[in-house]
Amino acid sequence: MSTLRALAAAQAVAAGVAQPVATVRHLHLSRRPLVLVPLAMAGEANAPLAAMVGAAPGEARLLIVPQPRNRDQRFAFVAELAATVLPYVDAHRGANEAVPVDRGRDVRYRYLDAPQLLVPNPAGVTFLRLLGRATRFRRIDGDYPVPPQVPLLGRWLTFFAERAEHPGSSALVAMTQALSLHWATGQSAVEDLHLPALLGWIAPPAGRSGAEAAAWAEDPQRCPPAGPATDPSFDNERLAPAIEAYAAAEADEVARGEAYAELEKLLRDQLTPTWELMWRGVGLLRALPPGARVAGRWDGDRDAFTAYADHVDADGAPQPRRDGAVAAAARLHRLERAADLYAVQRAYDDPLVMAEYRLTGEAFVGEVVLADAARIDDSGRRPVLRPRIQLVTTDPVLVPVGAVLSSPARPAQKARVVFVTPVADGKTEVVVELSGGMGRGLTAAPGSVPEVGERLCYTTLSEAYVPAGSFPAVEETPWTHGGPPAAGVPVDPLPAGEGAAPVPDEEWT
Repeated sequence: MSTLRALAAAQAVAAGVAQPVATVRHLHLSRRPLVLVPLAMAGEANAPLAAMVGAAPGEARLLIVPQPRNRDQRFAFVAELAATVLPYVDAHRGANEAVPVDRGRDVRYRYLDAPQLLVPNPAGVTFLRLLGRATRFRRIDGDYPVPPQVPLLGRWLTFFAERAEHPGSSALVAMTQALSLHWATGQSAVEDLHLPALLGWIAPPAGRSGAEAAAWAEDPQRCPPAGPATDPSFDNERLAPAIEAYAAAEADEVARGEAYAELEKLLRDQLTPTWELMWRGVGLLRALPPGARVAGRWDGDRDAFTAYADHVDADGAPQPRRDGAVAAAARLHRLERAADLYAVQRAYDDPLVMAEYRLTGEAFVGEVVLADAARIDDSGRRPVLRPRIQLVTTDPVLVPVGAVLSSPARPAQKARVVFVTPVADGKTEVVVELSGGMGRGLTAAPGSVPEVGERLCYTTLSEAYVPAGSFPAVEETPWTHGGPPAAGVPVDPLPAGEGAAPVPDEEWT
């Protein structure tokens, strides 16, 4: 936990309500996100029990598995889920736009929008990832056939789960993580994974403190767990008898219908409170203005969605069960670069996030007291425009002379530290030399050079483009890492982790 977040948590305890740790919303919210609240069978490996899904508060659709241990009923449930999720995905595959590439010499196309799934917590993301793995390789003919939409849904769920690992992506969002990104409560990070308690801290009912609202919400009789796990007392006292009643009525259609209706009512009562909390969380997030760089990250989600939709249309193979060595290294490299850029963009968008870097000396805020906008540096082969400004700050300045800084107000402009001089009253004078973002001539464009009296933030953080790393081809790696085997070693025609893996008939059979 960072210093400022710990302070916000302490203030939340003192004030009795969660404290904001962001001034803007750091994720994209679609106009019609698809909310999906899953429920899993206790004691079974990712066995679906029920789900409530819909793109609006009044469009909730309840899907249940009367006997979660029955393979056919499981896949019937997945087929029903596909009947809701796949049309929602396809609805975003309409109009597209041309995006210039190669410095305008060519164009590519991407969809104008992309689907967005919302689940209650990270366990919901894991549930969808495992559900995708269990279904995307299923055969639609031969032994144990499934409806064609089942493996297609599995591939799309895997796509969303992989995007959820990408820092800054909004394709699949866990509501507890989204809310915790913007508010600090007076409880632990583990307790923040409980959606009713988290919302109790953020927006407690009138007359209750956040701690009282969270304690009230932790009673599973009042607020059932936000999935996919169920409460043990609910399993033993209510769910198990209802499933047994349904199984016992197999030969009697009337009794079977009554048992199904009772089970459906039981699960609806279990899921409806979380469904309502999900939309309450959407409303809280939507009330925050989006950060300036949120749209750019959503463009990345649209690019990924377009690329995968084209892959599916071209009958491309499902995602492999395991990445090969080169693919795994490249993926890790992409995620690390995305994490670094996401941290910088959040700090640039939000002064509360940037305050963390001010505490560590990686950024400072100061007022411009002197500015030489017309300064020319003629020490090189040709004269160049190099204005200098002097700032006074009370923040700790730990950057060395010669360091290159950036300002969120002018991200295309670089500032090289020339002097750092401590003065009286805990203040520091910093002189920086500016380059870039001022036009091509020897006269700065209006407004491109900070003026006296302007208050600016400078930081070592930079969102400048960093070239991607290069990785060898699979055939150029040693056999221990997926490359060609040594002479005399038989070659597996389909090595594990390369291409489409064999159908895992051992799952859900």
